[in-house]
Amino acid sequence: MTVTLRMSNGVLWCLRVAATAAGVAIGFLVKPFTQWLVDLFDSAPGPLRAAAALPTEVAVPVLTVVGILVGLWLSHVALAESLKLTVTTQHVRLDQNGVERHVPRERIAEVYLDAKKDLVLLDERTTELARNKSTDLRAADIEQAFTDLRYPWRGTSDPYETSFQSWVDGHPTLDDTRNQLLRNRARALTDKKTGAVAELAEQLQGVGVVVRDRDGTQQYRLVR
Repeated sequence: MTVTLRMSNGVLWCLRVAATAAGVAIGFLVKPFTQWLVDLFDSAPGPLRAAAALPTEVAVPVLTVVGILVGLWLSHVALAESLKLTVTTQHVRLDQNGVERHVPRERIAEVYLDAKKDLVLLDERTTELARNKSTDLRAADIEQAFTDLRYPWRGTSDPYETSFQSWVDGHPTLDDTRNQLLRNRARALTDKKTGAVAELAEQLQGVGVVVRDRDGTQQYRLVR
């Protein structure tokens, strides 16, 4: 048995329709809007001036086509960024942002949704095997997929919530190596280096630390 969950086609069509409708509306409104900007600021962006120079009967179909293309692009990006979850009796596969992870069932000791936002898989030592943003999938569908295939489902909150604490640089409960890794990860978060953030999280797990981000703060707990 295999269960596959991914972003709803309805959401993707809404993005496409909304972008197309925006293109039509801009086609009708670009001329008066551009004139309003010129009257107010004595200037307007070049693309707007170029679109406003077109006759309305030309601007509307041209910008409608642009809206359709933008809608297709937005739906493609949204689908790539959303989680595609495949659950079978032998393994779990997670595809997101061009990264695919395959987790054998025998390694999975616990499955849950952290704050109903992240799908988390843990091993017997409570080390994270995977953590993926899952807000584009229905929580009830995720739960049913795992419970129907008899995975160890733990609910929609972190069973180790009370073990997490906010990281403070140099805190004595962590040694220099762990503090340095968390310090590097905090810097990578500030610089928005997504790859480095993920790599440092992997390194932290190698030294027995699970890390997550809450309200702009790194939180950590020690594995068993």
